Amino acid sequence: MREPSQPPIGSNAPDLTRFLAELARAGKDGERRPLPPVEAWNPERCVNDAGFEIRTDGVWVHEGVRITRDSLVRLFATILRKDADGETYLVTPAEKVRVAVADAPFLGIRVDRFGAGADQVIAVTTNMGDVAAIGVERPLRLTIDPATDQPRPYVLVRGRLEARLLRAPFYELVSWGEDGPGAAFGVWSGGVFWPLG
Repeated sequence: MREPSQPPIGSNAPDLTRFLAELARAGKDGERRPLPPVEAWNPERCVNDAGFEIRTDGVWVHEGVRITRDSLVRLFATILRKDADGETYLVTPAEKVRVAVADAPFLGIRVDRFGAGADQVIAVTTNMGDVAAIGVERPLRLTIDPATDQPRPYVLVRGRLEARLLRAPFYELVSWGEDGPGAAFGVWSGGVFWPLG
């Protein structure tokens, strides 16, 4: 994974903005368009069982059949919203359609860091091309999978939608770890120390 050799963010906030924009442009779909304002849409019509699901491996399925068109999956991802009731929906101004999400709707497939030490920012790129800089607005959380006793790291991407970091990016994150406050092991990002153990 790329580790830019740039100074810490304390004095170079515009550089961080450019860094995150470059990561977003590096996605498969090239130049990113603005996301639709799904948080502002409140359609009256709601379809609760249209057969949409996102499996733990990030595969999108409709009525038991995998959706193989990447462009269609990416389009759906732009209108995805998780509501306060904990349910996830595809949302348009006219209707919302429930999507069964087995774990997290996105996968964190890459991590990059900008700066170093307590001033660094770690960015997570998802399988849909979103880039989330870990910080107060995009927190990192760690749970333990009860079946495997393995850590399951998540980062907030947008709204209430999270990405689960895959094993390789998580191990890279761990490799950047250090002892922090209270002798906890973790990483700094966005001015916050995020425990990893």
